Amino acid sequence: MPSMREFHTMPITLTGSDPEKKREEIRSYFHKTYDLFEALFDAFSDDEVFYLQSEPTRHPMIFYFGHTAAFFINKLILGKVISERINGAYESMFAVGVDEMVWDDLEGSHYEWPSVKDARAYRDAVRTLVDGLITTLPLSLPIRQQDPFWIVLMGIEHERIHIETSSVLHRQLPIEKVRQDSRFERCREYGEAPQNDLVAIKGGRVVLGKSKDHPLYGWDNEYGHAEHEVHAFHASKYLVSNGEFMAFVHDGGYSTPEFWDEEGLKFLEIRGAKHPVFWVPQTDGTYRYRALNEEMPMPLDWPVDVNALEAQAFCRWKSRKEERAYRLPSEAEWYLLYERAGIKDVPGFDDNSANINLRHYASSCPVDRFVFGDLYDVVGNVWQWTQSHMDGFEGFEPHPAYDDFSTPTFDTRHNLIKGGSWISTGNEIMKHSRYAFRRHFYQHAGFRYVTGEGAPVEKEQNIYESDRLISQYCEFQYGTERHFGIRNFAAHCAELAIAYAKEGPMGHALDLGCATGRASFELARMFDHVTGIDFSARFIQVGVTMKEQGRVRYLRTEEGDIVSQQEHTLKEFGLDGECGRVEFWQGDACNLKPHFKGYDLVMATNLIDRLYDPRLFLQSVHERINPHGLLILTSPYTWMEEYTEKSKWIGGYVDKEGNEVSTLKGLKEVLGAHFELVDTRDVAFVIRETPRKFQHTVSQMSVWKKR
Repeated sequence: MPSMREFHTMPITLTGSDPEKKREEIRSYFHKTYDLFEALFDAFSDDEVFYLQSEPTRHPMIFYFGHTAAFFINKLILGKVISERINGAYESMFAVGVDEMVWDDLEGSHYEWPSVKDARAYRDAVRTLVDGLITTLPLSLPIRQQDPFWIVLMGIEHERIHIETSSVLHRQLPIEKVRQDSRFERCREYGEAPQNDLVAIKGGRVVLGKSKDHPLYGWDNEYGHAEHEVHAFHASKYLVSNGEFMAFVHDGGYSTPEFWDEEGLKFLEIRGAKHPVFWVPQTDGTYRYRALNEEMPMPLDWPVDVNALEAQAFCRWKSRKEERAYRLPSEAEWYLLYERAGIKDVPGFDDNSANINLRHYASSCPVDRFVFGDLYDVVGNVWQWTQSHMDGFEGFEPHPAYDDFSTPTFDTRHNLIKGGSWISTGNEIMKHSRYAFRRHFYQHAGFRYVTGEGAPVEKEQNIYESDRLISQYCEFQYGTERHFGIRNFAAHCAELAIAYAKEGPMGHALDLGCATGRASFELARMFDHVTGIDFSARFIQVGVTMKEQGRVRYLRTEEGDIVSQQEHTLKEFGLDGECGRVEFWQGDACNLKPHFKGYDLVMATNLIDRLYDPRLFLQSVHERINPHGLLILTSPYTWMEEYTEKSKWIGGYVDKEGNEVSTLKGLKEVLGAHFELVDTRDVAFVIRETPRKFQHTVSQMSVWKKR
């Protein structure tokens, strides 16, 4: 059995002069990542633990065991690195459900979880496939974001994130469900908490973000540019320890409402929290401490693990006690701490100088152990909550293979954490890494407090959607201007679908490729229940916002960088009464979860010529439709190899005999076994880019009745 040290590795660079040497570095990095992830699950007492939920808002542990492997396959297919799945059912089942988004389907009846043996066999098959790709794919240096190897690195770094997040869930399992593992040795030293002091930090100009030619792998939110002028402030010398936080607990901190904001009070009501999650109360009023795989005496000098709401409540308590305004630092203020500490970023970073990257322990350690000048734990030990909400820098662009990694967190409900923890590895230990979690989430995260002129971040929920593509679709689906006399496409398609369907039952409808959701709401005028599904959470988020708040706000491009603020409501379209009949989910039309079935209508709008395997969708869609139900397709048939390999086009090509194959002909061949073609018609639409530039397109609507 390997020791923890054998899992230890530093992130690799994207540069070099020897592609074959780099290939072996990536191969070693991949296998160490895979081994470390699986080693965490070896600590379960038996296979039954895989089917437990350590958190009511999370899937059973088997989901996370399969998720990282399925991620590799889903992204490799999306990036057209591979064309065949290993197990489509697993790659749908394990795809979505990590961050407590409303489109994360946690309904247990929708899943038939595999045996642990089968899940391990699946992971082994994925390991073999990825190893083969690393060995054989063409590799040139430096590795760029459009290269196949970027997708491989994406899968590796994604699994390293889940090494950490899964270990948090492990700490929340009943102690009898895990066993100690010599590969994950905790720190054995603990004692009384040191007295915390304030250290003066000079203000200055802070530049955030990195360029696309940076030599280290990065997630989309790390790229771009932002500048801040930061006032001088004071920061706590140490991270807040268990001992320091104990005073807040003993002083009734969890039962004093004025220390908690509205969100914090809701958290207390739901969780019934009276102390930090990893504190184990004893009958004599004391606490023990839950480490990764064991309980131990309370280490008062270790950093406390809390969520952002608890950290903020402590700051309010301390402010009242000392009559001085304490708060969490901003992201920019943390950068000043980093610069003051003189830390070199990867690859020059020495992880021996911090409790990070599993270099020393599989646990926290005393807050006065690792010093950086006159500050301790600027990086490592536990993540540090900031008051900054997650956002994108100027120049932010989602990566096309993972366009919803960051944007769903740009909602003011996610706060940034910085600095890394004892189990942070890979991209997580880099200076530019930016991760954010909901404020009530637990990670291996604590905090240091600051005091100074920095203004608290207002939690304004009514933000304007600024993603240009999403804003363009908001205008396309919810904008009220009629361009060139052409009707709103989503509303028109839904109206036509209702007219075709009115002779039959109108129970359940599926709006596939729903984008920002307008047609889903329109279908709910007549259908009892409508499910809207889109591949991208960036689009789904708008539909969810409409459902929850009844309105959407976005920035519409007028000219160059000039934008106008737009707002539309369901009420103005007479759709405010339909919200209860609409639900939104994220999903892949070519690999939908099996419970999406029993529909009287499936409408796939401008979808088939943007699928990576449209035949796969078309050959199985009949299984989701009730007898005599309808399938309605619209498409302008703009086939492009950018989206669909030419060998998988349904039409728009010349066959081997020299015959022209139209898409409608191809559809008849694929759908003919299960459907009768009822009608075809043209439906025009206009997409506004600016007041002087429009896309005018004509889709063909084909209506198919299931036999």
